[in-house]
Amino acid sequence: MSMKILHTSDWHIGSRLYGRDRHAETIRFFDWLLSLIDKDDIDALIVSGDIFDSTTPSNKSLKLYYDFLCRIAQSRCRYVIIVSGNHDSPSLLNAPKDILRFLDVHVVGSVPESFDQEVFVLNDSEGTPGLIVCAVPYLRDRDIRMATPGESVEDKGRQLLQGIRDHYHSVTAVAEDIRRSIGQEVPIVATGHLFTAGGMVRDGDGVRDLYVGSLAHVNVDIFPDSIDYIALGHLHIPQRVSGLDYIRYAGSPLPVGFNESDHEKMIIEVSFSSQNMTIKEINIPCFQRLISISGDIHTIERKIESLKRGNENIWLEITYNGSDIVPDLQERLSGMVEDSSLDILRIKNNTILDQIIEADQSVETLENLDVEEVFNRCLDAHNIPEGQREELLSTFSEAVNLLYERDQLAE
Repeated sequence: MSMKILHTSDWHIGSRLYGRDRHAETIRFFDWLLSLIDKDDIDALIVSGDIFDSTTPSNKSLKLYYDFLCRIAQSRCRYVIIVSGNHDSPSLLNAPKDILRFLDVHVVGSVPESFDQEVFVLNDSEGTPGLIVCAVPYLRDRDIRMATPGESVEDKGRQLLQGIRDHYHSVTAVAEDIRRSIGQEVPIVATGHLFTAGGMVRDGDGVRDLYVGSLAHVNVDIFPDSIDYIALGHLHIPQRVSGLDYIRYAGSPLPVGFNESDHEKMIIEVSFSSQNMTIKEINIPCFQRLISISGDIHTIERKIESLKRGNENIWLEITYNGSDIVPDLQERLSGMVEDSSLDILRIKNNTILDQIIEADQSVETLENLDVEEVFNRCLDAHNIPEGQREELLSTFSEAVNLLYERDQLAE
């Protein structure tokens, strides 16, 4: 018995970076992924959520997705397991699942009616059971707990964590029953799209809390001990959970922003044979180089000239920190990269911003504030006592999350 799987997540098909279309990068990633599948004789691909960047992906994004599934069905890979993430529309992912099943592409877009519909037995090359997959999608609040009147913030947190724990134990129990009926110690793999306690994130990477505040940052003890490998999605930085090798985030294959430009992206290859498991990290090539430049105007110009000599296609984020006012900064920098392979996506002029702030500390726009900060300003304006704020903030956060989930399900 031997099986080899690839664990990936957070494709975010259809995402844009400061208005730039990222379909070309996604296509190159899919090409690379398919070549890796054939080179390493991969049996199954597991995708742990956030397939799309939006619940209403464009036709171009949908075509990329279905073209990839058609290509992988013709490859050496015999199984694909796809679960939804918080960015995905469950109904959109689920719509073609009955047809995709004929290609051995198994999709779980939402919590199904019974736990056994989340469990799949994958056969090895000899046609015998080689792997049992518990395909757990993103668990929404309404899937795992019943709201009750008058509950406290702590009550909500306990119910959320208990609901996640109960779901994993129920699904894993089905897998354990199947393994007993097979009569062999077939490995069990589980998926998840959730936020673990202590998980690493970066500012501006688009990762958001999934429930009210950080109440449901789960600990590893929610997962049953019988699971051999846990393939997680949601956090964009590849990482182990609590230092455990068998609980992993694969991370996003593309850098979500310039803050990730220096971080290695990877995919996880897991091999099972004769009760042994080996895990290999495979670095994903950079399909579009991103570089941040900062300094005064002369420093920026020198760096741009140096990059131009390399004749490489690079997207730039430029932050001007000089003491002198450069009124034609944007035109000056744009002229420097004209007719070159460099493309400036964003220019930040911190000098002008600092002067504006110094001139009038009250100058603010809603674009500079998140919704929670706006709500806090309202509490300040109405002199709400500190003792009442925790419950009000909790209720407000819950309302925001419910609106977000309602938008996800909107057709």
